[in-house]
Amino acid sequence: MTIRVLSEQLSSQIAAGEVVERPSSVVKELVENALDAGATTINVEVRGGGRELIQVADNGEGITADDIETAFLRHATSKLKTVDDLELIRTLGFRGEALSSIAAVSRLTIVSRSERAQAGTRLVLEGGQKSDRETVGAPQGTVIAVENLFYNVPARLKFLKSVTTEKRLIDEFVTRYAMAYPHVRFRLTHDNRIGFQTTGNGNVQDVLLAVYGPDATRQLLEIGAAEQGDRVEQPVQDSRVAIEVTGYIGPPNLNWANRSRITLFVNGRWIKDKSLTYAVIQAYHTLLPAGRYPLGIIFISLPPEQVDVNVHPAKTEVRFRRSNEVFGAVQRTVRGTLIAQSPVRSLGAWTVTGESGTIPADWMGSLSQQAFDRHENNAQGELQLDWSRRFAPADQVVGEEEKSASPEAPLMENERLPIMRVVGQVGAAYIITEGPDGLYLIDQHAAHERILYEQFMAQWEQKDVVSQGLMAGSAVHFPPSQATLLEEKLDTLDGLGFKVEPFGPNAFMVRAIPAIVSNTDPARALQVVVEDLERGDAPLQESIEDRIVLRVCKSAAIKAGKTLSQSEMEALVQQLEACRNPHTCPHGRPTLIHLSVAQLARQFGRT
Repeated sequence: MTIRVLSEQLSSQIAAGEVVERPSSVVKELVENALDAGATTINVEVRGGGRELIQVADNGEGITADDIETAFLRHATSKLKTVDDLELIRTLGFRGEALSSIAAVSRLTIVSRSERAQAGTRLVLEGGQKSDRETVGAPQGTVIAVENLFYNVPARLKFLKSVTTEKRLIDEFVTRYAMAYPHVRFRLTHDNRIGFQTTGNGNVQDVLLAVYGPDATRQLLEIGAAEQGDRVEQPVQDSRVAIEVTGYIGPPNLNWANRSRITLFVNGRWIKDKSLTYAVIQAYHTLLPAGRYPLGIIFISLPPEQVDVNVHPAKTEVRFRRSNEVFGAVQRTVRGTLIAQSPVRSLGAWTVTGESGTIPADWMGSLSQQAFDRHENNAQGELQLDWSRRFAPADQVVGEEEKSASPEAPLMENERLPIMRVVGQVGAAYIITEGPDGLYLIDQHAAHERILYEQFMAQWEQKDVVSQGLMAGSAVHFPPSQATLLEEKLDTLDGLGFKVEPFGPNAFMVRAIPAIVSNTDPARALQVVVEDLERGDAPLQESIEDRIVLRVCKSAAIKAGKTLSQSEMEALVQQLEACRNPHTCPHGRPTLIHLSVAQLARQFGRT
């Protein structure tokens, strides 16, 4: 085959694949250019999740008429002159690829006026080729409108996610940079509706309030303050390298189901770094339940020659010359703040926090189901019980010792429990009952979760979910990305008994919740549902409704640590006996353990 040089247009489209992956990539590159230009106001307008339009307007330095066409050539930049400059990058952009790549896969219009120019210049490019240019009146700054993204690259367009997903990714990027640049006024508009905005007054707390809402913001702990900052100095070639770590972290009780709330910046640049993310998580060692992750906004400052930002065209990955020192600085600063500022409960008492579970009070933070499972599994291991045999009927007890070497087949769904008599409660977590052949220990949380789940699903399948109206309503604030997701699912939630309506920017008012879980906190119920939706499809769930029901029931079920009256225990046991599948909670955990008379006899040496 003949070797030939690719055309400039084809080369640009290939290169664009590395820089422009999706609409949020366009927003990232244009916003970073605006910040490099010294803008103090940045307005981002998006339509159709970025497919139809992405427009970024700023009041920065602007581009001169002589340079405006040059700016869209490949590897054209004002930020580098020599190879040595590559070692001292102080700007967000520097490769000279972004504008060229964006123009190659869209219809782009730019209007810009520099400070000293009397008029601005309007340039139109289609697929990277100039189609129009004229002199126009314009304020100082730059406005770039990107329309019909990927119109000439249908394969890339085909693999874009849903409009909601693309909107959420844009939300996440803009809110990150708003936190890093509080002196810049950001405004983000989706389909002519303002979704996020900041004042640009320089106060990070105001930005955090706009992103996370008042409840979460008031709990955040500042790290790297003057009296407790971590400034690590290491000798490098007769000089001193200073690594400064600042930002905000959440207390252990403010935790999430994934790592997405850990945001890292290096010299003002948002980055992805698994090692530093782990450093933050490791700082919470023993302070968080298993499977839960903290909130952190971490700003790392160090001399530019100590970090290589020229790793990938997207510029979200960096390499540190002294990575161990950076890792240690982050870990120590976060850990030191947690130890110094997080409240520690007094020893000697037991408490219940989080979704479920009972643990010693010196454990910091809320306890999730995973952590409680760990405590339970340890306890069951000490008893040396084979839980797969806990439901053996009475006619199978004969010859128990002979059969102990081989496990029994698991019980099938619809196998009813025998009628049981409530004896009492142990550890404020387990109900003791007596059945026809021995003792049953019932996990009150798992059992109640199963009961609620079956009742809820029965109502939903019959389209007869009853709502419980709230007298005053309950306001809930979400980060912009979660608010976008919730708006899309309002109809789904309505069919499940939730009556939720918008209540200002990124805020919602809960007017009613399913009557079956009316004893739970409405705001918390909605928060856990949104958190679960954000994690995406669960592997064993057939529908989004089923996932929501699962999550709501888990949150509303009686928690371990709650002392129950005799009548409450009897009512719970009777409802469990009526379940179609009473043996496990909806997540597969056992609801009860059976100790047969034969097992008790062996333990007491009677056989």
